[in-house]
Amino acid sequence: MDSFDYVIAGAGTAAGIIAYRLGEAGKSVCVLESGPADRNLFLHVPAGTMMTQRDPALTWQLDSEPGAGLDGRRIHYMQGRTLGGSSAINGMVYNRGQAADFDHWAQRGNPGWGYEDVLPYFRRSERFVGEADDRYHGRDGRITVSRRTYRNPIGEAFLAAAEAYGYPRNDDYNGALQEGVGRYQAIIDGRWRVSTATGFLNPARRKFKVDVRTGALVTRVLLEGRRATGLEYVRDGKPQTVTARESVIISAGPVQSPKLLQLSGIGPEALLREHGIAVHHALPGVGENLHDHYNTRVTARARPGTGGLNMQARGLPLLGQIALWALGRPSILSLPVAMLHVFAKSDPALDEPDFYFTCSPGSLQRPGVLNDFPAISCGSAMMRPQSRGYVRIRSADPHDAPAIDPNYLTAEIDRIVSIRALKAARAVMQTHPMADLIETEVAPGLDVQKDEDWLPYLKANGVSSLHLCGACKMGPASDTLAVTDPRLKVHGLEGLRVADSSVIPAIPSANTMAATMMIAEKAADLFLEDARLGRR
Repeated sequence: MDSFDYVIAGAGTAAGIIAYRLGEAGKSVCVLESGPADRNLFLHVPAGTMMTQRDPALTWQLDSEPGAGLDGRRIHYMQGRTLGGSSAINGMVYNRGQAADFDHWAQRGNPGWGYEDVLPYFRRSERFVGEADDRYHGRDGRITVSRRTYRNPIGEAFLAAAEAYGYPRNDDYNGALQEGVGRYQAIIDGRWRVSTATGFLNPARRKFKVDVRTGALVTRVLLEGRRATGLEYVRDGKPQTVTARESVIISAGPVQSPKLLQLSGIGPEALLREHGIAVHHALPGVGENLHDHYNTRVTARARPGTGGLNMQARGLPLLGQIALWALGRPSILSLPVAMLHVFAKSDPALDEPDFYFTCSPGSLQRPGVLNDFPAISCGSAMMRPQSRGYVRIRSADPHDAPAIDPNYLTAEIDRIVSIRALKAARAVMQTHPMADLIETEVAPGLDVQKDEDWLPYLKANGVSSLHLCGACKMGPASDTLAVTDPRLKVHGLEGLRVADSSVIPAIPSANTMAATMMIAEKAADLFLEDARLGRR
């Protein structure tokens, strides 16, 4: 029998941490990943994300359904499909969110998930480099988190302009308060990107003999009555199975996890019957509650000589940057996608910030390709969107991509706050000394002033922040859309857990990577405790 204590579907952001912690506790673990190992050099050079996000060998390339709130426009997504998952291909920003985000999770029927409960799990993974308050930061974790101090005229002008506009300086948005302007923290160690593969999964293979199988597409959860017993997968064209003595853990990400449950006959009854799938366990919330941060940019042409990525990332200047990176010196090759931030309130009466915008000394003409003129761009988003959508299989074929629709901008408050965020980004760009570096606004253009003009621009130009989450939401049994309980056990089944960003009940005011790492750390403790107590 090909059998282990735990089998895990997926080797992404959460799975790597869970596998390490279970292996560390002496459990036998098998991890199944449809993508390849993380040997591609671009997965380890921070700037390589420009290449890896477009590589179908390393990512799931997906498109949304035509969005009702976007006048029928589709949105493109990239999800990691390699060891480390999206932590190996994302923008590297380490952002936890606000304490209130997690207190809200607990208030919605998820005891043990309040901020004071989860802070130790954030700290456990983290090895923070530099000055920080150790009440909020870890120093001994396996994921290096550092401040990016690369300086250029655009970045320094942005910080000064944001302060002049009225935003307070905040050098640690992952500390006591999030609000303010400052520099992002990132999962970068010197000149190298860090992922949960480099920090957890690959060491787990060496130290604890965790069995990691790449090129293994999981097709179905094996069920005996109400008990999950293993996983079916295809590798080298051959169907195979692996069984679990303790638990099956679904950790395939915000899209693939609900898809796998649905393919296994666990989900909305009508959807399963529509595609000829036997209903093993009717669970209406599987695939529902999908949401994301919808990001829209203000872009300006910078004056010649101001510096920036567009001019440094081509020709001889790029060769110079490569040489600097090879020597371990500051270089654009060792930067995260976003470097500077503002977290702010759309209404002064609010207790906490509800939107953010970032500043980048560059701009794209299309994904992966920088504009050929010096530029400044500020991307903005509402942090707690109310719009909700779905992930739904299109057929019983595991190779078919599911239908995806977060229903961006269908909630009126999302449109209102998103427009206010764009206006705030423009206002900072028009403030000295930032304004002194700008030649003209390229997008949306200064003819866009009124909300009725901003809204068409918002609908036509926004993109995903790649923070999809929530389609296997955690919640009490009384919540008809909850898929797992607060211990991450699938409602109504034994031996089946879900642990990744899909269990997030409401998106944090942040990129979702840090929260996903926290979920994984806590999940491992919950699973081990259940095993000790004989709870399946």
